[in-house]
Amino acid sequence: MMLLTMISTLIILISNILMMASILLSKKSFMDREKSSPFECGFDPKSSARIPFSLHFFLITMIFLIFDVEIALIFPIINLFLMTNLIIWMKTSFFFISILLMGLYHEWNQNMLNWTN
Repeated sequence: MMLLTMISTLIILISNILMMASILLSKKSFMDREKSSPFECGFDPKSSARIPFSLHFFLITMIFLIFDVEIALIFPIINLFLMTNLIIWMKTSFFFISILLMGLYHEWNQNMLNWTN
């Protein structure tokens, strides 16, 4: 038990000495503070975080992401054509593409595809 306590104390002492040495020997300047700050989409991290954000830009981004995922879901339909007969493939393709077109029609009715905002 005594050996375990001495080893633990030695490990803590060595780690504290190394941390203090790194703090004392490291170069710090005011200019390096900006390099270590996070970069978030061109926004200045030193300014206020509550600046107005374009809701239209956000909605267009969401539409892009949704259709991007749906395009990735279309690729297995090609394999389905090779594995099944033509009728099953046509029903599956028609169903999936009709869901996409209904979503596009809804976005068009909501004027989300209008860039004049």
